[in-house]
Amino acid sequence: MRKFITFDWALKRLLRNKANFVVLEGFLSELLRQDVKIDRFLESEGNKEYARDKSNRVDIMCEDGQGRKIIIEVQYERQYSYFYRMLYGTSKAVTEYIDEGQGYEKVTKVYSVNIVYFDLGQGTDYVYHGKTVFRGLHDDDELLLSDKQRALFGGNAPADLMPEYYVLKVNGFNDVARDTLDEWISFLKTGDIPEHATAKGLAEAREKLRVSNLSDDERRDYYRELERQMVENDVMKSKYIDGVDEGIRQGMEAGIRQGIKEGEHNEKLKIARSLKGKVPVALIMESTGLTEDEVAAL
Repeated sequence: MRKFITFDWALKRLLRNKANFVVLEGFLSELLRQDVKIDRFLESEGNKEYARDKSNRVDIMCEDGQGRKIIIEVQYERQYSYFYRMLYGTSKAVTEYIDEGQGYEKVTKVYSVNIVYFDLGQGTDYVYHGKTVFRGLHDDDELLLSDKQRALFGGNAPADLMPEYYVLKVNGFNDVARDTLDEWISFLKTGDIPEHATAKGLAEAREKLRVSNLSDDERRDYYRELERQMVENDVMKSKYIDGVDEGIRQGMEAGIRQGIKEGEHNEKLKIARSLKGKVPVALIMESTGLTEDEVAAL
C-alpha cells in the first residue's frame, strides 16, 4: 500500500493550496536549477479538476513571482503526437495571456514541463531540456540580444525569451538517485520518499502528501482514481499487445505469400535454364511465363 499520494493526483487536488506551494516550488526549483516561487495558478481549457476529464492527463499552469508561465503535464497513455501537444500548449500560453493591442514585449516566458510514463521519442536519457538557439549558417556563431534588448527585456539570448521544454521520461530512470533532481524523479516513479532525501520540497512532500492525511471522502476518490488508472493502463497495454500480435500475423502471412511467389519464380527459372539452347526461346517463354529479357539473362 502506498504511503504517499501520486504526484498527478496531488497536482489536481492538493498543491493548488497556497500552504502546499512549497512542494511544487521545490520540484520546479530542482528541475530548472533556480529558485522558483509560485505566485498563482492560472486556469485554461485543459486545466480540469478530475483526471477523467482529460483521459488520464493533468494540465496545470502556474505563474511564478517573475510572471513566467509554467505548464506541468503528466501523461500516462502513449501518444505519438505528444511533441505537437507540447508545442500547442506553449503556443496557447503565449497567446492567451496577452491582451489585444499590447506590444510583443508583454509576451512572457513559458516553461513546459512534461512528465511522461511511456517511451516518448528515441533516446537513452530520462531527462531532456530543449530551447531555441539561433546559429549562423556560415560563421556558426550564436545570435544574441543587443545591448539595448538586454536592457529592455533581460536575458542574453533569444532563448531566454522563448519557450523552454523539459521532458522527464520517468520509466527510464534506473532507480539510482545521483543528485537531488533524481530524488524527485525517483518519487515520481516509485511513489516513495526516503528519509535521507535532501531535494527541495521533498521533506514537505513527505508530510503533506501522506495518504493517511486525506479525509475519508478524499481517500475514496483517490483509490477510485488509482483503480481507474490501472484499468485504463491495462486496456492500453492490451490494445498495444493485440496490435503487435496482429502485425506479426499479417507479417507472417505476407512472408508466406511472398515465399511461395518467389519459390514459383525460382522454379520457372530452373526449368528455363535447363531448356535454354535446346528449344526455341519463344517456346521457353510460353512454357514458363518468363519474359524474353529474363530468359536471355540466364
